[in-house]
Amino acid sequence: MGWIAGAIAVIVVVFIGFTVLSGIRIVRPTHRGLVERLGKYNRYADPGIHLTIPYGIERMYQVDIREVLVEAQPQTIITNDNLNAKVDAQVYLKVKADEENVKASLYNVTNYELQIVNLSRTTLRNIIGTMTLKSANSERGKINEELRGTLKSETASWGIEILRTELKEIDPPADVQETMNKVVKAENEKIAAVDFATATETQADGQRRAEIKKAEGIRQAKILEAEGEAQAIQLVNEAADKFFVGNAQMLRKLEAVERALYQNSKVVVPADTQLVNVIGDLGGLLPMASDGKNG
Repeated sequence: MGWIAGAIAVIVVVFIGFTVLSGIRIVRPTHRGLVERLGKYNRYADPGIHLTIPYGIERMYQVDIREVLVEAQPQTIITNDNLNAKVDAQVYLKVKADEENVKASLYNVTNYELQIVNLSRTTLRNIIGTMTLKSANSERGKINEELRGTLKSETASWGIEILRTELKEIDPPADVQETMNKVVKAENEKIAAVDFATATETQADGQRRAEIKKAEGIRQAKILEAEGEAQAIQLVNEAADKFFVGNAQMLRKLEAVERALYQNSKVVVPADTQLVNVIGDLGGLLPMASDGKNG
């Protein structure tokens, strides 16, 4: 009988050990756990090792709290100007890590990622459907903000946080895209032509200014030359006035000689007189030798 009791003890120990091991649950730092007992929420499990009652009595559900990228599948949306635009978007979200929000993400919504896809597609149709294709392309930031605001409002009870939304593409039909490319090319050529004209005008203006500066320099040089000549004449006049002051008699003699020479009159004066010496100095005349005769 002793061996039977020993065998039973061994079986009990093995059963207990297997039960304990099968009830061990490990929660990673990237997850949070919710433990249900007989189908009813029992407790919240932080990262680490947790013991649960196996055999279906307790069950742990783990929720990923990392950031998740959800692709809103591409769709065709008719814009306000009756053009078909292919639209694609991305939504970044995560489950909030506290107990209440982890419970909400598991109990308040079925597959929140799929729900976000459908909600995003519907919201984009409502937003872009009221816009022209051109405004939709130029106001991507506004569309992203409106999409994020709507998702945040609609998912407030899901225990998730909408981090950001991004429009990947808003593509028009091929023929419209070709026309838009031509318009952009024409605009670029127009801008290039305006820039070239501005550069040419700037260059011409620079040349004109250079010519004006050159003319101003020549004019100033001529003015300075004329002023120099005037100053030289003034100095000669001042010297002459200074020389003839007190020599009025000599000045009259010179004026008489000047009139005589101008009228081709012949003038003979003694060689030893002062007047001949003065005339010789000023007019380059040589005194005549005295021969004792009057002419």
